Amino acid sequence: MRKKHPPNFKKQVVIAALKGDKTMAQLSSEFGIQAAQISQWKKKVLKSMPDIFRRKNSKKQKEKDELIEELYLKIGKMQHELDWLKKKLGIID
Repeated sequence: MRKKHPPNFKKQVVIAALKGDKTMAQLSSEFGIQAAQISQWKKKVLKSMPDIFRRKNSKKQKEKDELIEELYLKIGKMQHELDWLKKKLGIID
């Protein structure tokens, strides 16, 4: 049966691993979990670290992307209407 660890426990383990003053074996016995698990958590934190600093801009980027998508939809609709009008009026490109 898998044991689920709370986020605060994981945070403690990862901080201890990042300090580097103890070996994985020492951390494993201290916290009572496998060294492989500590390594996985540590890799996950290191991989997600750049995203932590991008979050401020991600909201602005999301709003910008939504606006661009909305504008492309409007352009597509207008192009469709223009083509329909040209066809009805007999204008050929």
